[in-house]
Amino acid sequence: MNIIEVEQLSKNFGQLVAVDEVSFQVVEGEIFGFLGPNGAGKTTTINMLCTLLTPSSGRAIVNGYDVVRQRSEVRRSIGLVFQDSTLDEYLTAEQNLRFHAYAYKIPKKIREKRISELLGLVELSDRRKSKVRTFSGGMKRRLEIARGLLHSPRVLFLDEPTLGLDPQTRRHIWDHILAVRKQNNLTIFLTTHYMDEAENSDRITIIDNGHIIALDTPDKLKDALGGDVVTLKAVDNDAATLELKERYGLSAAIQNGTITFSVPQGEKFLPKLMDSFQSRLLSIGIRRPTLDDVFLKLTGRAIRDEEAGPKELLKGHRMRMGHGR
Repeated sequence: MNIIEVEQLSKNFGQLVAVDEVSFQVVEGEIFGFLGPNGAGKTTTINMLCTLLTPSSGRAIVNGYDVVRQRSEVRRSIGLVFQDSTLDEYLTAEQNLRFHAYAYKIPKKIREKRISELLGLVELSDRRKSKVRTFSGGMKRRLEIARGLLHSPRVLFLDEPTLGLDPQTRRHIWDHILAVRKQNNLTIFLTTHYMDEAENSDRITIIDNGHIIALDTPDKLKDALGGDVVTLKAVDNDAATLELKERYGLSAAIQNGTITFSVPQGEKFLPKLMDSFQSRLLSIGIRRPTLDDVFLKLTGRAIRDEEAGPKELLKGHRMRMGHGR
């Protein structure tokens, strides 16, 4: 069953076409990764799905509700965890959750029980009366996940959920996210620039220049690269890239001073290359492909360089989500 259905969805800002007739479906209960370079249309698409922007054309259905005609129903169906913290740091953990419960009109008879359950789920029960300003970054993120789940949404949107956290804390956050997903059959719509984090996705969509350019499982996306990834550094990278194209028919990219391309059976190709390559090489390596390689191949850019900063419209609309119904 599809819990999100997007058909020919577009958004124009004057003459700028930010999203151009994108179509995709998200299956109930899956983790759906949504990746794209800065300015690709990723955040604009998410904002339309969350009812923060009105589409110029097309149609989007979330949990059976139209994002234009049934905005209130959509908003009650979704939770949001923003890239930056939107907690009130001068309130306690339980006060932050209680404020959210009031905004979503959660009945009093279940409100306190739900708050206690979620604080337990994210292992913050012992800090429920502590002010958020005393929390670490990881604790704040766990509290925000609890807040996003408080009104029992069907879809949880995670916008860079572990940005800026250390690897151990990121792994801990994901332990909680995966536990929540399993317990509630929750659908998770994820944006991230950490490719190891994107590996948690059941399927990944890559959007660039307002168009969907790939949609598949992580393994199939990597397999589509056509083999092993070879990395080279040469005295003259431009000349080496040209030689790869003219002599071997290989399309290579230069990123951070390193030439990258894919070939089937790389371990057999490398000896032949070393015997006949004219450009002077400084180093050479081979490995299995990663999602970083997929992203670079499809967009020509490395996601770590592109995704660290944009907040656009999503962050600024928290109060509309809470009070604009």
